[in-house]
Amino acid sequence: MSIDVSMEITEAHARELERQKTRKEALCAELDADLAETQSILFEAGCGHGHWLASYAAANPEQICVGIDLITWRIRKGKDKQSKRSLENLLFYKAELGEFLEVLPKRIQFDLTVLLFPDPWPKAKHHRRRMVQSAFLSEVAERTERGGRFCFRSDDLPYFEWTLEHLAEHPGWEIDTEAVWPHEEGTYFQDLMEKYYSVVARRI
Repeated sequence: MSIDVSMEITEAHARELERQKTRKEALCAELDADLAETQSILFEAGCGHGHWLASYAAANPEQICVGIDLITWRIRKGKDKQSKRSLENLLFYKAELGEFLEVLPKRIQFDLTVLLFPDPWPKAKHHRRRMVQSAFLSEVAERTERGGRFCFRSDDLPYFEWTLEHLAEHPGWEIDTEAVWPHEEGTYFQDLMEKYYSVVARRI
């Protein structure tokens, strides 16, 4: 008995597309409701447990802060911090980066984008999975007004150097060697590191 593998793949792909559609519709509804009056945000991609973002939001109550992560229990921990501190300017969403950027209302600009210790995907064959890519930097640049910042921190030197190269080559960003890190706060991941590397770039 022969099996039509192509049909199985097609059906599986169709189911995944339907799941993506459902996720994006639900996320879009949440964002439309939560950010109805919002024009700009601080955006943290891969917010982990929300330590850094909750601390920043508490210190900057005028700034709407939005964090996303793929792990459900991390988002739950972030929302617990938001609730316990009554931080009305802080929002967390379980979301994939590409889907979040796709459905976020077009009017919303990024004052500041932060990546803290993203997965370095060290093997060369996995580099395409790294969060920092030319296309991602372009998407963020389109949402960032002149002077807005992009901040990256990693304990992985090769990934840090990769990010420096991508920023240096991108026409929308300029590395600011004099910039101060926007907010220092220990995080679960950072506290595990003996050494890490930081860069701040500005939208040009």
